[in-house]
Amino acid sequence: MASAPSPKLSASLEQGVPPAAVRVRFCPSPTGNPHVGLVRTALFNWAFAKHHKGTLVFRIEDTDAARDSEESYTQLLDSMRWLGFDWDEGPEVGGPHAPYRQSQRMDLYKEVAGKLLDAGHAYHCYCSQEELDTRREAARAAGRPSGYDGHCRDLSAEQVEEYVAQGRTPIVRFRMPDETITFTDLVRGEITYLPENVPDYGIVRANGAPLYTLVNPVDDALMEITHVLRGEDLLSSTPRQIALYKALIGLGIAKRIPQFGHLPYVMGEGNKKLSKRDPQSSLNLYRERGFLPEGLLNYLSLLGWSLSADQDIFTMDEMVAAFDIADVNPNPARFDLKKCEAINADHIRLLDVKDFTERCAPWLKAPFAPWAPEDFDEAKWHAIAPHAQTRLKVLSEITDNVDFLFLPEPVFDEPSWTKAMKEGSDALLRTAREKLQVADWTSPESLKEAVLAAGETHGLKLGKAQAPVRVAVTGRTVGLPLFESLEVLGKEKTLARIDAALARLTEA
Repeated sequence: MASAPSPKLSASLEQGVPPAAVRVRFCPSPTGNPHVGLVRTALFNWAFAKHHKGTLVFRIEDTDAARDSEESYTQLLDSMRWLGFDWDEGPEVGGPHAPYRQSQRMDLYKEVAGKLLDAGHAYHCYCSQEELDTRREAARAAGRPSGYDGHCRDLSAEQVEEYVAQGRTPIVRFRMPDETITFTDLVRGEITYLPENVPDYGIVRANGAPLYTLVNPVDDALMEITHVLRGEDLLSSTPRQIALYKALIGLGIAKRIPQFGHLPYVMGEGNKKLSKRDPQSSLNLYRERGFLPEGLLNYLSLLGWSLSADQDIFTMDEMVAAFDIADVNPNPARFDLKKCEAINADHIRLLDVKDFTERCAPWLKAPFAPWAPEDFDEAKWHAIAPHAQTRLKVLSEITDNVDFLFLPEPVFDEPSWTKAMKEGSDALLRTAREKLQVADWTSPESLKEAVLAAGETHGLKLGKAQAPVRVAVTGRTVGLPLFESLEVLGKEKTLARIDAALARLTEA
């Protein structure tokens, strides 16, 4: 890749072709769990299409039978729905370019490969892997580019006959033009590739199976994609695709070369690209922990883009209204789980209480809830929900925050017990019980005054005085607002738990 003078093979969107409505695509492979880098790519394509009132094509690239699975395919569709992405063409929706699964388009790729061969844009390559490796090593040793050296570009009929007699089965290679290729990346600006750095490349395997290098541009051409927004890792393949587009235009298969925009890497720990193997990259992890789709998407949008310098929290509608691919930063973006959680917490607080209670529902029953279904009290849940909403980073935290309401007795966190129940805690708890016995249980403020008065009796400020009460009643030193929690739990259960804590202290 370098800066060089013409001749150039232009990759501008319009080459004497009338302007087209924006058409972008999201085309994952159904291999394993979706990861956050994939989601970020889908998000930018979705927002770009929405902003320009264009079309989002959802295409499944499932030509790798060894790695693709129906389970992953189903999971992809479910994930897109959960995230709130609506696509205009693709699986479950249909469209004028169906089918949208590449495994169902094989005859089409075979036909295109045949036309490329007939027109001289491609050729059969009989080189064995051993021969390729040997020549590459020799090229490296001589300081030359180590890509394919064009050995089979112009074989004679006799050479072909000899290879066939040897039982060799050829692959199909695309013949790269001997030209400098320059294009303007929507994120990175003008980029130039010299011909010696972009060798001929395979487009069909020896067994006749088409490669990604063929099927991806062919489908983009036939589906009339105008803009290709994808990860930076695919940047090096762009000059090859541009040359293939040029050939497809000459064959009447493509109308135009799309514009390309390569999105920055998402970095994990240690300045390394976040990979599928990194635990924090799995979308399922965020669903299971109870991230809101809008919270997760808000954070992922900040990995390379921002609404404004001073606003990190926004809705997807606000993102769509403001999204401009030219504003995407080409520099790598670091994934910060703590910031992701903080942004999700803000989105939890933005929900109306009814929506919040409904979204928490999965974590209030089996297999997450430790209480028996019959012990769950809907009235208590609705009473405590507004207070819980202000404390959660993720929805799954609700279970531990409210379990004291529905369990027969609190589950003591032993370090919390040791920390709170210091010398003199038994005397404080007895005084607190006396004060709470006569307090107004319809007023959290009255309960606070009771514990405050107990603390003053023993020379303690409220913070020190309420710690033993909180642990006695909830089992933990931190949790929801204490006095609102006591009100919801009720007088009888609160006093009984203080009694039980006193008994435990006595036994100790």
